[in-house]
Amino acid sequence: MFRRCARTIFTSAVLLAIALGCSGSGDSGPKKTVISLFGAMEKNDQAALTYLLDLPELMRNIDEDYAIQTDSPRVFTSPQQILDDLTGDGLTRRTWFSLQRIISKTEMTSETTALVEVTFVDKEKSTGYLTRFGLHEVNGKWKIYSFRTVR
Repeated sequence: MFRRCARTIFTSAVLLAIALGCSGSGDSGPKKTVISLFGAMEKNDQAALTYLLDLPELMRNIDEDYAIQTDSPRVFTSPQQILDDLTGDGLTRRTWFSLQRIISKTEMTSETTALVEVTFVDKEKSTGYLTRFGLHEVNGKWKIYSFRTVR
């Protein structure tokens, strides 16, 4: 009798853990999207990047270059240029991956917009670059629309 109760309790606990794990909370949130971005960049997966980025919004950024260590902002004239910049031998990919990346807090600015802090650390120069990746929900999915460096 005891074994049967213990087995029922154990089975219930496992089912509850699975249900909580599959509930979606945190599975597709802003921070997870930023983590997925770096994973797609590492794999040079441009197809995955198109699902994670709001490319038209990123193209509107003409005031600031998100590669961090550039003297003047680059202007991208096509989504493909952004994808090329974030993969392969692109300047942003080379720069970001030469630095330590620390993904920290998420600030929800509304139900459908958020900021995720990412700090890039140059250990050799003892310099850190604080950025806030802007994300918003598009058709139920979080997409990155901005890489804003905070000086």
